Amino acid sequence: MKDRPDHHDADLVLKVYELRREATMRESRNKINGEFWPKSFEEVVAVTAIGHPLNAPFRQVSTFWEMVYGIVKAGIVNGDYFLESNGEGIFLFAKLEPHLERLRAEYNPFVARHAEWVTQETETGRRYLELFRGRVAKALAARP
Repeated sequence: MKDRPDHHDADLVLKVYELRREATMRESRNKINGEFWPKSFEEVVAVTAIGHPLNAPFRQVSTFWEMVYGIVKAGIVNGDYFLESNGEGIFLFAKLEPHLERLRAEYNPFVARHAEWVTQETETGRRYLELFRGRVAKALAARP
């Protein structure tokens, strides 16, 4: 991982922010952040079906975060600096995490690999994951 952030890192952070503001992306993020609360493996797999109302938002948001976290994993940007303003994908990862082993075995062995890496290999990623695990658990417990 890159030791220190520089102006290139700042440019990438700003570009990612700009992409997050695009109308379709914003709508997809709102849907996944607000409506996707899987309690079971089956509920996670359901969004992968083409006819599911959250299928397109899920694909857009999950692949977006995997791409940008891949930038961190490749060492192109300082991970802790980048994650300071881009932890939202870890929130999605926290929702998927309880089902990852089975998802990877039965659906796709590459699901959330970059998101998992940033939660294990960066201090900021570890802190976000701890925070978001608690938020997800609390939200799921409050749902019927």
